[in-house]
Amino acid sequence: MKILAIDTAAALCAACVFGTETDEELSRHVLDLGKGHAEHVMAVIEAALKTAGLGYEALGAVAVSVGPGSFTGVRVGVSAARGLALARSVPAIGISTLEALGAEARVTIPGRNVLVALGQRAPSLFAAGFDSEGHILLEPQSQSAQWLAEWASAEKAVVYGAAARFVAEAGVHSLEIHPAGATADILTFARLAAEKGAGSEPPKPLYLRAPDAAPQQNFALPRKEG
Repeated sequence: MKILAIDTAAALCAACVFGTETDEELSRHVLDLGKGHAEHVMAVIEAALKTAGLGYEALGAVAVSVGPGSFTGVRVGVSAARGLALARSVPAIGISTLEALGAEARVTIPGRNVLVALGQRAPSLFAAGFDSEGHILLEPQSQSAQWLAEWASAEKAVVYGAAARFVAEAGVHSLEIHPAGATADILTFARLAAEKGAGSEPPKPLYLRAPDAAPQQNFALPRKEG
């Protein structure tokens, strides 16, 4: 089976084609955009398919990062994956960014509990905890760096991810950290999707906290009575 994987949850707009028969990546195309994923995601997907010498009809499943990450970026990727899957009558499989980074951590630092931490220092970070075999110790959630530092210390976990330094700086006890990117390699999403298989529900964005933006109130017009 050929799996198309898409990740637009962070700065990258990435796609790859993965062959489950040979457990090999057949192609990839990645742009470091920061913003503007909606304008580029289909071109990135088509470039990955072209390099693999395949058309959309060859796909057996579509994998996508469901976040956490950029609100807009996550929506773009999930919408693209669900649209393609619906058009081709194939499953769409959601993989969280935290889950994918946790899988990479098990390769990089095997045999250890891991706390994957993403985001900025304030007001809170996105995080999830895994044991050495990938079982969830801490469900994906948004917590303060100090709270996460205490959890990592209690579980003797290595702190992994883009926000690892923030967690370490907030802790009373010394923590082992392993800085990493804001998202995993696109091939990791494809491989995890192949292992997980299709679920009963289409993928949905993983939002762990409300958006920072709030509706403007200053220019609201008064409601007319009667």
